[in-house]
Amino acid sequence: MTDTILAGIHTHDVTTDRLRARVLERPAVGTAAGTVVFVHGNVSSSLFYQPTMLALPAQWRALAIDLRGFGESETLPVDASRGLSDFSDDVLSVLDALTLDAVHLVGWSMGAGVVMQLLLDAPKRVLSVTLESPVSPYGFGGTARDGSLLTADAAGTGGGGANPDFVARLLAGDTSADEATSPRSVYRSAYVAAADSLDHEDLWVASMLTTATGVDNYPGDSSASENWPGFAPGSRGVLNTMAPTHFNVSGIVDLEHKPPVLWVRGSADAIVSDASFFDLNMLGQVGVIPGWPGADVAPPQPMVSQTRDVLEAYASKGGAFSEVVFEGNGHAPHLESHDEFVTALAKHLGSVS
Repeated sequence: MTDTILAGIHTHDVTTDRLRARVLERPAVGTAAGTVVFVHGNVSSSLFYQPTMLALPAQWRALAIDLRGFGESETLPVDASRGLSDFSDDVLSVLDALTLDAVHLVGWSMGAGVVMQLLLDAPKRVLSVTLESPVSPYGFGGTARDGSLLTADAAGTGGGGANPDFVARLLAGDTSADEATSPRSVYRSAYVAAADSLDHEDLWVASMLTTATGVDNYPGDSSASENWPGFAPGSRGVLNTMAPTHFNVSGIVDLEHKPPVLWVRGSADAIVSDASFFDLNMLGQVGVIPGWPGADVAPPQPMVSQTRDVLEAYASKGGAFSEVVFEGNGHAPHLESHDEFVTALAKHLGSVS
């Protein structure tokens, strides 16, 4: 059995009025300069952030919170009609239980969307933001560059887009690499760009396998659509939280309080890009899914361009952001360019007065 907790990391549960949450901690040495809270992505858990937490300069207290239905936190239904707000409210409830006022937030992929939602809802609780390979502020799939819906029902997004064999293998606890749909194979092909050069693969697979499956968790439900490819988002479960009918945090540009933002991404990200192979419109365009109605009806979502547009608007209205691109990295620069990622993060944290 894989030992999932690295030396130097402490674990404890925090019970709030919303859930029982597992929290990982790397304490500060001496008087803490501040608290950095890490929020993991989809089909993962806080385990993925342990090397980053351990490498953070000693004056920072590092916490990572397992979201509901992931890691060792309580499995509760996810109300996708609220976008990512169930998750962001959970994180806020943990901060309240730990009597933490304002913190530095680091979010990866879906977790970056949780961080943006928290920023939108409680900006005064946020000292700085780090977005690693973030979901677009307009959600995942189904939108034009300006965030407008391609179809009124956001056809092709949400829970119906999950690969059922991948879901079944998560449920079965599959640790093999026998098929392209196994969690280990998905980690190797989508989470990172050069898996052979990285440590802790068994740990990352164990983390992925903590994902609770079903209509109330991952992937969620779906609804029928008259538009290609024949389904639209449901209202339950994880993938529907990021459907553009439920999730839009572009309103951060109008916040009065705008903490500085660090945007980190890999140039070879297979999940979040302007040509994502997790976007069904992209799969239709290249012929993987038949019947694609064409780029005038169902173009791939320009995810990176959308994030840049929103962050540039954020800066033009008094905020500030910086972008760091790790060449050749996939979806997880904190693993693939670990030392450089920590350096960039530490510099960002240190810049906040």
